[in-house]
Amino acid sequence: MRGTMQTDNHHRWRLAAAAVLMQVCLGILYSWSVFRGPLSQAYGWDKTVTIAPYRWSILFFTIAMVVAGFWQDRKGPRLVGSIGGLLLAIGCLLAWLFGDTPEGLVLSYGVIGGLGVGFAYVTPIATCVKWFPDKRGMVVGMAVMGFGAGPLLFAPLLERLIGRDPARFQTTIPQTFLVLAGILFVGVIGCAQAYRVPPPGWKPAGWNPPAAAQGAGRADYGPGEMLRTWQFYLVWIVYFLGSSIGLTAIGEAAPLFNEMASRDAVMTAAAGLGIMSVFNGVGRLAWGSLSDRMGRRNVLLAMACVSLLACAVVLPGASGFWRVLAGLCFVGFCYGGFLAVMPALTAEYFGPKFIGANYGLMFSAWGAAGFVVPGRLSAMIEKAKQAGDLAGGYNQTFYVLAGLAAAGAAITLFSRKPGRRAA
Repeated sequence: MRGTMQTDNHHRWRLAAAAVLMQVCLGILYSWSVFRGPLSQAYGWDKTVTIAPYRWSILFFTIAMVVAGFWQDRKGPRLVGSIGGLLLAIGCLLAWLFGDTPEGLVLSYGVIGGLGVGFAYVTPIATCVKWFPDKRGMVVGMAVMGFGAGPLLFAPLLERLIGRDPARFQTTIPQTFLVLAGILFVGVIGCAQAYRVPPPGWKPAGWNPPAAAQGAGRADYGPGEMLRTWQFYLVWIVYFLGSSIGLTAIGEAAPLFNEMASRDAVMTAAAGLGIMSVFNGVGRLAWGSLSDRMGRRNVLLAMACVSLLACAVVLPGASGFWRVLAGLCFVGFCYGGFLAVMPALTAEYFGPKFIGANYGLMFSAWGAAGFVVPGRLSAMIEKAKQAGDLAGGYNQTFYVLAGLAAAGAAITLFSRKPGRRAA
């Protein structure tokens, strides 16, 4: 028995490593802003067009998360993760063939690629939550850290593959999608083969749930039961607000570096995005680990306050490269925390048994935020640019995001676990 426990303990860390590697591959989603400038130069598309594939990928990412959450609870993470990798590779392959029109790029990268990311993304989170009941915040943070850090690898790669010659963009952009199809097919499907669920009743050797965690509030809520609690909707709103800030910043990062901070830039926009992705990734591990010690609500409040400071003080009026980079890194650091804390909070409030389905539903807040908010704010920036006041458009956007951070902090104060539930 002891040998079995030690084997399982070793396996769970190998599984965690596979989870990180898979999430790095899925982090290609956050590198989209690297494509926006070349697409605009190659085809004459404006900001609202070049951000559309990003918005639609987020929407279908979320739709897939809900479906995949239910499915992986029944069929296991290996199959669902592999299907996600296949869909993502197909999406990039179709973008190679049909990505020279907005509609083709939205359908291939946005819809099919987004579905692939969603199917794969839920599997390492749900699996790690079950294997690490003693370190949920830390291990989810570690797993999703890979997703946030993905642009550190992919942004420079994309920039190199696309090149700097606008005359060649109509050739190099499709070729880039073809290369991505191969990388993502091997990376995502390969990592999925390491996944399996722990046996019923399994727990780490020498660990017992804290006494408080064994009370009535720890009962497992099914998806329908969770949806009948007010706590679900309050946490959903907090998730929506926090995600809106980070997703908008990520979507506008490369254009912001190129348009507002190019005068004293010491590196390319892709390099700046890569640094932001480091903070995004580290924030997931740091905030997730802190939430194990400080409590989820306290960490959510801290993240909202730091985001408020960045959006209300650091970014407005910023025109120098370093100030823009600092503001975006603060935002990325806090945004990453939401992706680590929310799965752990969902398991803490509603139990780990149905975490795949429950977190898939909770994750719809992220998708709604990504589909609605970045597009609206990008349109506002584009309108200001057409009026000759691009800086004013960015400043207005930052103040809107600051308001969202303040609202998130206020709402978080009212959050608490569901009370005693009848058996």
